Amino acid sequence: MSQDKPKEKKSMDWHLLGRMLRLAFPYKKLLILSAVFAIILAPLNTAQPYLVNIIVDDYIIKANPGGLVKMCLLFAGVLILTGVLQYTFIYITNLLGHSVIRDLRVRVFNKITSLKLSYFDKTPIGNLTTRTINDIETIKTVFSEGVITIVADLLSIVVVLFVMFYTSPLLTLICLSTIPLIIAATWVFKQKVKVSYQKVRAQIARLNAFLQERISGMHVVQIFNAEEQERQKFKTINRDYTRANLDSILYYAIFFPVVEIIAALALGIMVWYGARNVVSGSVTMGQLIAFPLYINMLFRPMRWLADKFNTLQMGLVAGERIFNILDSDEMMAESSKPQEFVAKAGGNVEFDHVHFAYVDENDVLKDVSFTIPAGHTLAIVGSTGSGKSTIINLLNRFYDIRLGHIRINGIDIRDYELEDLRKRLAIVLQDVFLFSGTVWDNISLRNKSIQRDRIIEASKTIGAHSFIMALPGGYDFIVSERGGNLSMGQRQLISFVRALVYDPEILILDEATSSIDTETEGIIQYAIEKLIDKRTSIIIAHRLSTIRHADRILVLEKGLVVEYGTHDELLKIKSGKYKKLYDMQFRFSSAVS
Repeated sequence: MSQDKPKEKKSMDWHLLGRMLRLAFPYKKLLILSAVFAIILAPLNTAQPYLVNIIVDDYIIKANPGGLVKMCLLFAGVLILTGVLQYTFIYITNLLGHSVIRDLRVRVFNKITSLKLSYFDKTPIGNLTTRTINDIETIKTVFSEGVITIVADLLSIVVVLFVMFYTSPLLTLICLSTIPLIIAATWVFKQKVKVSYQKVRAQIARLNAFLQERISGMHVVQIFNAEEQERQKFKTINRDYTRANLDSILYYAIFFPVVEIIAALALGIMVWYGARNVVSGSVTMGQLIAFPLYINMLFRPMRWLADKFNTLQMGLVAGERIFNILDSDEMMAESSKPQEFVAKAGGNVEFDHVHFAYVDENDVLKDVSFTIPAGHTLAIVGSTGSGKSTIINLLNRFYDIRLGHIRINGIDIRDYELEDLRKRLAIVLQDVFLFSGTVWDNISLRNKSIQRDRIIEASKTIGAHSFIMALPGGYDFIVSERGGNLSMGQRQLISFVRALVYDPEILILDEATSSIDTETEGIIQYAIEKLIDKRTSIIIAHRLSTIRHADRILVLEKGLVVEYGTHDELLKIKSGKYKKLYDMQFRFSSAVS
């Protein structure tokens, strides 16, 4: 996907950098403090070799022991103060980075939860995981190791050069004779590492997507004995990821020794020239001793600047990906003047000439129209791919229709607030998703307004109370990820309680009993019939035996409504689709019996 392969930037994206820096505006005090410390540390670091120069020339060579003690104490004080300020500077910049990404993670997660389902249809979950964790962590380095520390290093270089020229212009020019070599090495390193970092980020996203998909589908892998094939695929992806990391390590392994050699060359030239001039008196012994310290202070930030610029660049690449999510317009449009959902209005549902396509204009629903009067039950049947579940997705506004209208109580669902609309509907799916946590948490979804008595009452109504109480801890039993430590029937019963405890006006059962055994189905069938008698209900089922008592039955075929009526009316249509499905199922049931 394009969002996983951001275009290479030939130069710094100043607009993007400015937008990222604005993330720190809520923490202006930390930002200002870090800038102040960077300004203070630049001259303070340079004071150390300058004091060494003075100590040697004015106190050691001139044999002034009393003054030497005072200067050594001053030097020790500068060292301690520098250490304390350096620690505070590092702590503040990291605190700023972590504070920014803490807020950013919340923004990104909130955005992800508000996106259309169509976004998730085309975006691998592993990629979103990478964005939310790895990329946001990379953005932290923009503040802790990027902009502020780059400014601090540049200030340090400027101050060091100023003091060096002030101390000895000739020695300074000799030291700077190797700078062109540093610039060339730095430019090559920056380009190479930038490309290698981009490869590493792409491989991380690829690895996360592969692992998430395979772990989620591990039962399929094991059922079909595909372990070896998946191991080989993982080895290939892992090898590519390792190779990308090793490439970046290689460039570091080459660059830093090269810089050390260039710095040693500058030092050697300076010592050779300076020692000759000490004899002639044009260079003092203090200057000759201080300049190696100056050289180290000059080349050390130069060594790291290339890496920090790459860190900044990678932070911008990560930031672009994050802002692509935050700027995504793949959200359900909310009405500027939302209609209020009238409580207990009955839940009249109307589909009016609805057309819908998941991709472009390849409609999966074509001119679908039907009405469910408040308090009535509609059953929807049809072969796989006929559009049954799509109707449910549209009613919940997981997707928006292309043409037509869907109304509840006479008002288009697009005119309701999305939260208010979904609060009035409850859906039970065939593939039940349970979160890690207690049974209580999975039923209430941590909604504090739902009391325990209400959950217990709903559990008794649906026939789930006895099985829940039989679990270790009862309602406090810890459910594993996706409900792996519960049977399919138990997960289904919990999902029924979860739906019913919210007391919806419209109840949707999307093949909710297809994965339940006959005994369990018998437990909940009476409760379902009792509940749908009080509210508008939509039932999608493969088992036609479960929908005999529906007020109306809608038959879909390739996105078209081909039949509509009661169970008895549809059975009277001799060549009808419903009659064929009904006869087929009951002939099969008789044969099995």
